[in-house]
Amino acid sequence: MDCCSMHCCSHGHLFTRRQWIWSTALASVATMLDGGVGPYGSTAAAQTAETASAALEVLRNSISVDVHTHGGATGIVSEAPPNDDLAKGMRAGSLAVACLADVPDAPILKRNEAGVLTAGTPEPGQLYKYHLGRLDWIDELVAHYGLRRALSAADLEAAHSAGDPAIVGDLEGLDFLDGKLERLEEAHQRGVRHVQLVHYTPNDIGDFQTGTVTHQGLTLFGAEVIRACHRLGFVCDVAHATEDTVKAAVKVATKPLLLSHTALSGSLAMGPTPLIGRQISRDHAQAIAETGGAIGIWHFFPSIEKYVDGLKEMVDVVGVDHVCVGTDQQVSPGILQDYSKWVHLVGAMLTGGFTPQEAGKIVGGNYMRIFRAAVG
Repeated sequence: MDCCSMHCCSHGHLFTRRQWIWSTALASVATMLDGGVGPYGSTAAAQTAETASAALEVLRNSISVDVHTHGGATGIVSEAPPNDDLAKGMRAGSLAVACLADVPDAPILKRNEAGVLTAGTPEPGQLYKYHLGRLDWIDELVAHYGLRRALSAADLEAAHSAGDPAIVGDLEGLDFLDGKLERLEEAHQRGVRHVQLVHYTPNDIGDFQTGTVTHQGLTLFGAEVIRACHRLGFVCDVAHATEDTVKAAVKVATKPLLLSHTALSGSLAMGPTPLIGRQISRDHAQAIAETGGAIGIWHFFPSIEKYVDGLKEMVDVVGVDHVCVGTDQQVSPGILQDYSKWVHLVGAMLTGGFTPQEAGKIVGGNYMRIFRAAVG
């Protein structure tokens, strides 16, 4: 083993990179314990060293995944240049994989008087040009800032085994296609492996939850896009799509679908929220589960304990095999803005009633099943 993959402790002992990462995460939890009360208040995840150790054991045994993120305050939706913030946070909390989402319609998004995101009208080619620039941003991130790019399940397994944080290239909305499926193939060639059909901009694929219904669901072109996703090897994400669009997508899909970031409609754990238009019904959720897919729960909850309750709400509807974590970090304040707290989330799941096996499924195993089926 070369010296680049080893670290020395103060006593002269040598640790492999993976052992060093686990010890770093344990030290992070220990620091929180010493402080008594963590940044979320009194959290179940940080009450005992036994919980911390059990949480880390889950993360050792599972490839953990945030199935929808923008990479924090200086991430891909910011104007900041690529940096090592994401890699540092993932290492600190032992998060293995981040599905890092470019937002192709970002240049035309704005909030209305009610604070809801809406889209303006793009100039011809504007969204495609912006999307290509964000792919260049990711190329630089991977080349210089401590992250592996995963193109297959084998890549994710190798990264986890080595203790290296990895990203899955993700696109939140295919508005840049403009009817050209060859642009989807180009994205695959550039390293993207996870795509969301719709976002906030009207497109020719289908209707989205917070917009005017114009297609009454999925279009014929939208069905072509889903089939192309399956053929090329993308995780197909139907977040933001209306229930009618999703139910039509389910009829077309021959591989598991993902709905990466939402919560159950009327979630008591979330409480009153301006995001009610983005929550989903029980039928909506069950349609995803019927494909073998999963629903990611975002982090817009009052506390980490309430987040665990939000996971339970969805598990009660679709079962533990069909729920995952999709934080939507860093769109607006949430309970998991810092990935150094990832291990605390797992601890909260364990103290909140999930078994280690169930926690392992939710924090990564369920997404890995979908990824293997869709990407290989």
